[in-house]
Amino acid sequence: MVDVAHNPPTPTNPEQTGAANGTTAALAGTAFRTASDTWASGRTRTLDWRARQLEGVEQLVTECEDELVAAMSADFGKPRVEAWLADLLPVANEARHARRSLRWWTRPRWTWPGMVNLPGSAWTVAEPLGTVLVISPWNYPVNLALTPVVAAVAAGNAVVLKPSELTPATSAALAQLVPRYLDPDGVVVVEGNADTASALLEQPFDHIFFTGSPTVGRVVMAAAAKHLASVTLELGGKSPVIVTADADVPVAARRIAWGKLLNAGQTCIAPDYVLADRAVADRLLEALPGALARMEGADPSATRTRIVNGRHLERLAGLLEHSGGRLVTGGGVDPQRGWIEPTVVADPDPESALMQEEIFGPVLPVLRVDGLDDAIRFVNARPKPLALYLFSGSREAERRVLAETTAGGTCLNHVLYQFVAPGLPFGGVGNSGTGAYHGRRGFEELSHRKPVVRRSVRVDPPFGYPPYDAWKEKLIRRLL
Repeated sequence: MVDVAHNPPTPTNPEQTGAANGTTAALAGTAFRTASDTWASGRTRTLDWRARQLEGVEQLVTECEDELVAAMSADFGKPRVEAWLADLLPVANEARHARRSLRWWTRPRWTWPGMVNLPGSAWTVAEPLGTVLVISPWNYPVNLALTPVVAAVAAGNAVVLKPSELTPATSAALAQLVPRYLDPDGVVVVEGNADTASALLEQPFDHIFFTGSPTVGRVVMAAAAKHLASVTLELGGKSPVIVTADADVPVAARRIAWGKLLNAGQTCIAPDYVLADRAVADRLLEALPGALARMEGADPSATRTRIVNGRHLERLAGLLEHSGGRLVTGGGVDPQRGWIEPTVVADPDPESALMQEEIFGPVLPVLRVDGLDDAIRFVNARPKPLALYLFSGSREAERRVLAETTAGGTCLNHVLYQFVAPGLPFGGVGNSGTGAYHGRRGFEELSHRKPVVRRSVRVDPPFGYPPYDAWKEKLIRRLL
């Protein structure tokens, strides 16, 4: 996710910033103490509390759909169906799945104790981490705020949630609605800007869950290190699409266009660029403009999401201006409406900013490659992406891409859908993040899996204790 996705929290220094003193620091401290006191009381550990919070999240996004959709529309013009489909429905499904699975997830897991512990038994129990800070981004301001909360409360943690200031209407809606549906002392919402995020990062949270850019992710990790807090970092990156010579080109064009236009391309796992085999590159470039136009329909104002702010729009325009490629379609920028036309650029300079920065907009570069080997080399020469997509009719191509590339997740012959599979973890690797969540993986991410051994007191063989002689050593070696 690009840096504009969240204003960078800066390390606090009392002599250089007001984030470490005054009302902002006081607000952050109060929020942390409220949540940590609730955690210390023990009530977040009970299955009843967890289930009620999960039910509350589900009710919030269901009963308050109109209010949340209106807030997202006010913030950046997100169409109603898209807002429901991409922001509200996934949260409801995630909360429902966690609530129904809670007893199963929290059961002890038995394991072989090893010869040394016989007679005895061994198991693990999932215990909460404690007090969790969730710093969420603007691009999916409900989904990426509440889905981490689902994982955190399912695991029995108390939470402080900091929504993005770049979507103020949605942030205000969450600040108003969350206390109505969830325990206001167990899930505390704090609004504010980057100074507020910085002040929160000064607090000794047990875990920090951040979604944003790699640049800010490094700041978050450094802040967590001060308190030895664990982290989950969902960071994004340039997610490639490989189109092989035997791909179904019309289907690939349609699905890539859909993934690129969703939320105006402001999606951390959006197709960022395409590596098309020369045998099909021209056909793909011919098919993409029509696919993009059909997605927008006759009235783009009814289907387009705005670019979040003028700075981001200017950045996209600059990427296009210096791409070094051929404009196939689009390219128009409307600052008044906050729009940039769906755009395809053929053969951009691989060293241009368009091919170095995460685009985070409806701009799609298409590069020709000399087969699958060339595509794999191109991907592996760059930082590990959050997602990788392959369109191919060959199982051998699938096998090679899965075996020879690394990405946070992979989707074959479509885009984005790996995000919504309830049994799959979602997360990055390397530059695209650390840790994962969704479903059971989210519960495990926000839990500590504590090992336990129970030994019998009825059997206590003397050879296990010193002083050791040759006979004891021989017996121990034979038994163990």
